[in-house]
Amino acid sequence: MHNPSNSNFPAEKTATFSEQFAMVASSNSSGVAVYCAASLGKQNAFQQAALSLGHALVEAKRPLVYGGGNRGLMGIVSGAVSDQGGQVTGIIPYAIHAAGGEKDKGDGVAKTESVAQVLNENRRGHIETIVVDSMHERKTEMAKRVGAFVGLPGGYGTFEEILEVITWNQINVHNKPVILLNVLSYYNPLREVIRNGVREGFIQPQNEKFCIFVDGPTDPQDHESFNWGQAALDAIATWQHDQIQPLPFHWTKDTDSSAIPNGKANIKGMNGISSGLHGLKTTNAWLKKVYRLARVGYHIYRRYFFNVQDSSIHPTR
Repeated sequence: MHNPSNSNFPAEKTATFSEQFAMVASSNSSGVAVYCAASLGKQNAFQQAALSLGHALVEAKRPLVYGGGNRGLMGIVSGAVSDQGGQVTGIIPYAIHAAGGEKDKGDGVAKTESVAQVLNENRRGHIETIVVDSMHERKTEMAKRVGAFVGLPGGYGTFEEILEVITWNQINVHNKPVILLNVLSYYNPLREVIRNGVREGFIQPQNEKFCIFVDGPTDPQDHESFNWGQAALDAIATWQHDQIQPLPFHWTKDTDSSAIPNGKANIKGMNGISSGLHGLKTTNAWLKKVYRLARVGYHIYRRYFFNVQDSSIHPTR
C-alpha cells in the first residue's frame, strides 16, 4: 500500500493521505447484510446468536439483507426479523432458488423452542425475495443495499463473502464496517490468518482493523445468553469511516461502487414469477438461435437450388 511517509514525492504533494485522493464516503443506509450458514451448526450458542441478532435489528429498525435461505442460521435470522414485522430482503441466485434453496450441510437441529418457532414456515412474515442470475450478482445486490456487514458462523460461502467485502474496503470500493461475531471463538483462526498476513508483510498493519471481531464474554458458557445482536450494533457504531487508509483507486468518482457491475435482478415475491421469467428468457434465446439457423438454411436452399442471390437475407445477423 502507498504510504505517504515513505513517498519520494515532494512534501507538499504528500502532506496528508486524505489530500492525495478522496476516499469513498460512508454509507447512509441503515440496512445490515448478514452472512451466515444455511446450516444450524451443532452448538446452541450459534443459534442463539443468530436469534439475538435478528431481534436487535428489529428493535433498532434496521432492515435485514441476507442470502435468501429459510434454513440454518439464515433461517433463524430472517425468521426472527420477519416474525416481529421487520423488513427483510433475501437475495438468491436462480440456480439455488430453482433447486429449492440451500440445504443444511450438517446434522444440526433446533436446540430450543424459540429457534424452532422462527424456523416455522407458517410463522414467517413477509420477506421480499430477489432472484438474480449468479453468485456475484447476489453479492453486489446485497452490498449496495446496506451500510454494514455482520458475519455469523458459516462455511466456505460465508468466509468468501466476508473476505470480499473486507477487500472492497481496502481497494476503496466502499467504506463500510465488517463485524464478525466470534461466537465460541469460531473466527479465531481467521483472525490469526489476518495477523499472520500482517507479520509476513502481506497486509498493512493499519488494515487489520478492516474487520472488527466481537468476542463476547470470556467464559464460553455465557455465550448462549449473551446479547450478540446489540454487541454487533455497538461494533458498527465504532466504525471510524474517516480513519481508514484504502488503496488510492478511483472506481466511480469516489462514490460507493460496491454495486458495479450491477446485474439485472428479477424482483419478485416467492410466487414463482421470477423463475418463470428466467424460463421465458432462456426460451427466447433458444428461439433466436433456431430462427438464425432457419434463415441460413433458407438462404442456402434458394442459392443452390434456384441460383437466387437474395441480398435481403443476412444469415449472420
